[in-house]
Amino acid sequence: QGSAELCATRGAGEASRAMSRVAVVARALRPASVAWRSPACAARYPEPRGRRWGQVRPCSQAAFPPLNSLSEDEEMLRDSAAKFAHEVLLPQAAAMDQAGAMMPEVVAALFENGLMGIEAPAELGGVGLGFTAACLAVEEVAKVDPAVAVLMDIQNTLLITCFNRYGTKEQKERYLARLATDTVGSFCLSEPGAGSDAFALKTRARRDGDDWVIDGSKCWISNAKEAGIFVVFANADPDKGHRGITAFIVERENPGLQVGKKEDKLGIRASSTCELNFDGCRVPASAMLGEFGEGYKMSIGLLNEGRIGIGAQMVGLAQGAFDYALKYMCARKQFGKPVADFQGMQFQYARARTEIEAARALVYNAARLKESGRPFVMEAAMAKLKASEVAQSVSSQCIDWLGGVGFTKEFMAEKYYRDAKIGTIYEGTSNIQLLTIAKLIRADYEE
Repeated sequence: QGSAELCATRGAGEASRAMSRVAVVARALRPASVAWRSPACAARYPEPRGRRWGQVRPCSQAAFPPLNSLSEDEEMLRDSAAKFAHEVLLPQAAAMDQAGAMMPEVVAALFENGLMGIEAPAELGGVGLGFTAACLAVEEVAKVDPAVAVLMDIQNTLLITCFNRYGTKEQKERYLARLATDTVGSFCLSEPGAGSDAFALKTRARRDGDDWVIDGSKCWISNAKEAGIFVVFANADPDKGHRGITAFIVERENPGLQVGKKEDKLGIRASSTCELNFDGCRVPASAMLGEFGEGYKMSIGLLNEGRIGIGAQMVGLAQGAFDYALKYMCARKQFGKPVADFQGMQFQYARARTEIEAARALVYNAARLKESGRPFVMEAAMAKLKASEVAQSVSSQCIDWLGGVGFTKEFMAEKYYRDAKIGTIYEGTSNIQLLTIAKLIRADYEE
């Protein structure tokens, strides 16, 4: 029947519904090769050569895999890191936090499980995987203990990357093999007067014959207590300002290096953070890492990448806190049913999990961009900013979800809460991330 006949015999409402059903059937039966397009659409979007509009490209899933798609090697490393975290690390995490010290057995186990040389070449004792794999391992370890995660994050995303990219052949053979198998490294940039303004550093390096002599001090240096190798940034030509900053390799046994006091921190307490003093610290010319005066470029690039690793640490922390709290809420009963089944609670943890997934997507995207050689600085800053804020928010809610017991040290929720605070501070504060993001956005709108 025509539309006029339908309106006359059945009424306007039923006619409208009938015509809608007819339209659906007609669209379903129309061959893909003659898919209808409006004149305006046809003018603006011509048909691609070799394919008609409406036809499904069979390779679309292969061409655009999900962001969280992993290679077989990446999955194996992730699973291995998760197993290590639960079997080796979990029994020791609370004790290390209380003592404020990293157990040597845990550090040794990190090396034994290949978690300290993920990007180091296999021929030098490393795993030989990529940056994303390192981030996955950091995330898994951070679910159990973020303090251990930051030790391995610095080792992989800063130290090993530094030697891989800037080391000479001799330096790679000498130091990468040690970093991958038995020696912790430390990245020494921050000073009392050079925090966010990292290039205001006062540590100096002067030439003395064939050697370099380093004098000055560093603070907030992670891994300093455990490290056997230190990459130290010093200004070798102050007249050139930050363009005189140069990186040097310093061995722990050097008599001119003194590891000072360990900070008594709020969170990530097992991770050592110490002062360093350099008093006539003499190193050979071969200890220069990278080119003279290129230290500032090296540090900027390395920290941009390191922020993604910190983002992974914070995503792992948030997920670990979330899992810990949800298991408790599913077991804890009030008014005859699990706390997790009350709608008011469901709304809270549904939103929290959504935030975690959003942060994870930002981190994975930044890691893949970096790994593929594409621009990633803004995405890295966004990932670190979002992940650190999500970690603080979720870990705080987890204490609320546990109620009174969440406020006690008998339960791990308060540790996650304390550990999360550092995320918005180190490797670039949240304000520094915002400045970086805004600067890059603004550049896109320059005429």
